[in-house]
Parts: sequence; C-alpha cells; structure tokens
Amino acid sequence: MSQVLVPFTERLRAMMPGKGLVIGAPWFWLALFFVLPFLFVLKISLSEPQLALPPYQDWIREMEDGLVTVTLNFGNYMMLFEDDLYRAALWGSFEVAAISTFLCLLVGYPMAYAIALSPNHWRMPLLMLIILPFWTSFLIRVYAWIGILKGNGLLNHLLMGLGIIDQPLEILHTQAAVYIGVVYSYLPFFVLPLYATLVRLDNTLLEAAADLGARPWKQFLKITLPQSVPGIVAGGMLVFIPVMGEFVIPDLLGGPDTLMIGKLMWTEFFSNKDWPLASALAAVLLVVLIIPFVLMRHYEQRMAEREGQ
Repeated sequence: MSQVLVPFTERLRAMMPGKGLVIGAPWFWLALFFVLPFLFVLKISLSEPQLALPPYQDWIREMEDGLVTVTLNFGNYMMLFEDDLYRAALWGSFEVAAISTFLCLLVGYPMAYAIALSPNHWRMPLLMLIILPFWTSFLIRVYAWIGILKGNGLLNHLLMGLGIIDQPLEILHTQAAVYIGVVYSYLPFFVLPLYATLVRLDNTLLEAAADLGARPWKQFLKITLPQSVPGIVAGGMLVFIPVMGEFVIPDLLGGPDTLMIGKLMWTEFFSNKDWPLASALAAVLLVVLIIPFVLMRHYEQRMAEREGQ
C-alpha cells in the first residue's frame, strides 16, 4: 500500500503549482510596480520637452510615408553632468543622507542596545514607543517641527525661560532643521533592524570574555559591535536610501540653500514642466541608489562565506 502511495504523492506534489506561485508572485510584483514604471520613466527621459499635453515628444514616431523613426535624446543626461546645479543637488542629497545616517547611528545604537538589554516585559512597551510616531501622519509630524523650531516656537520659549539664551535662535529654514527632521522621522527605521540583530546576540561570548578579564568597553568593541554590523548595515540602508530622494522635509524645514535632488525633481516636473529632464534625474538617482544594494549584497556574501568556512 505504501509503495503505491509514495509515487502518487510525488506526482501530486509535482502537479501542485505552489512552489512556482511562491517564487513567481514576488517577481510579478517587482515587475509590475518597479520595472514597468521605471521603463516608462526611462522612455520619457529620452524624449524631448514640448509645450503640450503630455509635455514631452515621443521618440518613436510614425512618418507620413508609414516609416517609423526612433530619435533618442541623450541631452537630458548630458545636462545633468554638465550643469553645476544638478551636480550640486546630487551631492547635497548624498551629503544630507550620509550625515543623517551617521546621526541615526549615534542616536539609535544606544536606544536599540538599551532595549535589547532590558527585561523581556519591558521590551514590547519600549518598542511601541519607537513605533508610536508612525501612527500619526508624516506630514503632520513635519509640520509640528515648524511649531517647535520657529523663532517664537516651543524650543526658543523653553531655552529663554531657562535663561540659556537671551534671544531666539534661528533654527527653522536652516540645514540643522533638515537634519533634525530627518533624524526624527527616520530613526525608527534604524532602531528596529538593529534591535533585531542585538537581541539575538550570544551572551555567552560576553560571559566568556568577562571570565578572561576583558573590561565592559572591550567586550563591546570586540564582541558586541562586530556582531551588530549586519543590523547597522540594514538600518543604514533603510535610512540612507529614502533620505536621498526626500522632498517634504527639505521643503518645509530647509532654507533656500538646501538643495536636494527631490526638490529639484519637483521643480522640473511641476514648475518647469520639463518631464524628460525630471525623468532623467529620477533615473540617475535610481542608479545611484542601486550601488548601496550591490555593496550590501557583496557584504552579505562575504559574511556567508566566512561562516561557511
């Protein structure tokens, strides 16, 4: 009886499309919501602008004699690398994203480490406090910082009431306000993956190091910090990548000197009506953001090879 059932179950398992669906569903989702929109953006970036609807001229045109002509316009990409404005915007976005990621590391690592070392019954409430701001609209939270940082805002009233300053500080519409808003908004994205890494660390290694005479700071540098690198990399990627294209925070909290590629794309799309140039900006930004993914993947492969050895 068992000899009959085994081939039957194997044939039944081979006929079931479950494995193909599990593998194919993410690829279908990626193709539909990432690859296909990017191809549309890439197509527009190779077009020429025009004063019409849509505000670009398709580079695949049918002539009167029935022939089809293809005219690719690479001038948009050339302008991005020749014009100082676009190079400055790209560098400004990279600078803000890199510094904000570093600030999230300085602020988020102690928070994640403290939550990981806290008793089990305290971890969930502490994590809820980290996630709690997400229950409010992102735009409302950024607007709240305007009320805190403006000249007659809560922060200046508090500092003047305590006698720390004599006149209001000019924080709003500066680069410092942008960093404050970015770190506040994206800090949970850094803390959560880092906590997930720290909470799984093997504490027996710390006990062994303590038995061998290692001081707490040395235990942290030699054991805890190296083992938490995957969480740092994951959290850094979750902060760096969206900040590169951030628009709301620089527009509301930053000043006229805050030049980022997100603000520039909005200007090209909606003010200048130059869709091809704005699409070229989006395509270049995507290529730049793929580089961290490649580096992270390379790092994960190296770590897997080391563990395999």
